[in-house]
Amino acid sequence: MGFTIGGIREIRSGTRRRGGRSSECTAVAEFTGLWGWDVVAGARAAGGACSCGRTDCGEPGAHPLEFAPQVQAGATLDEVTKTWSEFPGASVMLAVGRAFDVIEVAEPAGRRALVRLERMGLPVGPVTATPEGRAHFFVAPGAAAELSELLYRMGWDDPTSLDLRGLGPGTFITAPPSDRGGLGPVRWLRQPALDSATKPPAARLLLGTLAYVAHRSRA
Repeated sequence: MGFTIGGIREIRSGTRRRGGRSSECTAVAEFTGLWGWDVVAGARAAGGACSCGRTDCGEPGAHPLEFAPQVQAGATLDEVTKTWSEFPGASVMLAVGRAFDVIEVAEPAGRRALVRLERMGLPVGPVTATPEGRAHFFVAPGAAAELSELLYRMGWDDPTSLDLRGLGPGTFITAPPSDRGGLGPVRWLRQPALDSATKPPAARLLLGTLAYVAHRSRA
């Protein structure tokens, strides 16, 4: 991707220097240009109705727009602005499965696990918190498919009993600062950084702590 510290400052200051850029455009350009993530415009919810227009929508305001093109990793701020101008007000959604997978856990357990992981000096990637009370840990691709097997090797029961869930290819998560299903914004518990966003840690490095804390929380 060829990004630099100067490139980070340029994208993050894009709104100030090029008045007309929305905060969503700046965020998307950072996700695609710096961290190498694929992004797609998502639906919004208002008054319980989804902007996709389907009255039977099962995820109002919490899914990609079917007719929106995916903004590929490496897209520039100008390219993002051009695409996003076609979907004003769209939420920002990240495609899971290519650059990273996600391990989902209850937010309280996720917060406690994050403290433990950082105290032990273990590598931790970006972590988000949703208004529904879930925490999303970004891990290396392939984790979702291996989650049950990894837990079994560590002596834990299946993910459901621990309230752990793996998200892999074909799934999407709402990214900060977007609203999630009309419930409120998604927030960073641990923001992306150069040493973790482009190369998220292997799930096995985090899973033991996540499983232990999740088990204690449910007990």
